Amino acid sequence: MNAPGTRRKMGFFQTVAAVAWSFIGLRSGKESRDDLGNYNPLYLVIIGLLLAAAFVVILLLIVRSVVS
Repeated sequence: MNAPGTRRKMGFFQTVAAVAWSFIGLRSGKESRDDLGNYNPLYLVIIGLLLAAAFVVILLLIVRSVVS
């Protein structure tokens, strides 16, 4: 049980949702500030790298389909 005034760290999928919304720019500043202390840093690094890699792959596929 959490002590009063403390919040639990966000789970993996909650972090994925928060990072995905932030990645495309749809997360409000207030929500980001409210959740800032609840992120698991390891999850942030893993999710950030995966989303960045997916973004690059999607761009490459788009460019390849346009050029060919």
